[in-house]
Amino acid sequence: MVRPTIADIAQRVGVSKGAVSFALNGRPGVSEETRARILQAAKEMNWRPHSAARALGGARADAVGLVIARPAKTLGVEPFFAQLLSGLQARLSAQSVAMHLLVVEDADAEIEVYREWASAHRVDGFIMVDPQVRDPRIDALDELGVPAVVLGGPGRHGSLSSVWADDREAMLSVVDYLAALGHRRVAHVAGLPRFRHTQRRMRALRDSVRRLGLTEAVSLPTDFSDAEGAAATRALLSRGRRPTAIVYDSDVMALAGLGVAGEMGVRVPDELSIVAFDDSVLTRVTHPAITSLSRDTFALGGQVAEVLLEVIAEPGRRRDVKTGTPRLVVRESTAPPPR
Repeated sequence: MVRPTIADIAQRVGVSKGAVSFALNGRPGVSEETRARILQAAKEMNWRPHSAARALGGARADAVGLVIARPAKTLGVEPFFAQLLSGLQARLSAQSVAMHLLVVEDADAEIEVYREWASAHRVDGFIMVDPQVRDPRIDALDELGVPAVVLGGPGRHGSLSSVWADDREAMLSVVDYLAALGHRRVAHVAGLPRFRHTQRRMRALRDSVRRLGLTEAVSLPTDFSDAEGAAATRALLSRGRRPTAIVYDSDVMALAGLGVAGEMGVRVPDELSIVAFDDSVLTRVTHPAITSLSRDTFALGGQVAEVLLEVIAEPGRRRDVKTGTPRLVVRESTAPPPR
């Protein structure tokens, strides 16, 4: 189907192309009656502004982009992203700003989408999640010169703004609590090892060994899925000297781990303590309820959107916002280890 143009609208209404341009862009120069006829014709012809022409005119796209390079199967069951997206959209919608979302295979595909959307002026800015070790996306967004906010940190994102929480401090608070209960063999079912926040959590556990007198501290990376979370738990509980506490990087994996413990006859919390990140509704409706690191993910999404809107409104501005560290909420899944 041929895309209608300004010339087509002008011919249909019987006015000049200049008059159509004035009417469509809300500029003076045409009568209200003519403007109404032009807008009605544009609606009937399903006319839409051409993104490249709009970019040349300096107009806003009134949209932002979020491209996620994670396995799609894990996103579908991940409460964190559901709450994050809700918070983002709520704040953006208040300003009549849309959000384009795309799930891709890897960072290279993500960078290609950034370039395509920026060149076509489909979005006014980007939200980047899951910062990686030696992340190529940072330089790509820097080169494009499009406003962008990174969710994750701390800092070191070139000229890009960021919103982040201290994953290391959060992990240390969990290990300190478990050590205070008497646990000395602590395991960590981690996320993807290329993510900075995964590395910071793993390092925090390793650094706690000497400080807290732990006899074992091991991290097993996964893809955040329930299947790999269950497999990692099964491997840990099959050891001769199994851990007495396991920390999970997502609520979905913690729930899977709780199921595996029941399957293997390991009682929670009498023989095994379980802690999860994120504290979604999943951790509160299961039995036993799961001790978790809690934060308001909906509010976090709103804060990321707020920062992005600010840097779009003031090009060249850079903000580095540290949010509150997730706090530990103790429930029935943790207890002192068996003697």
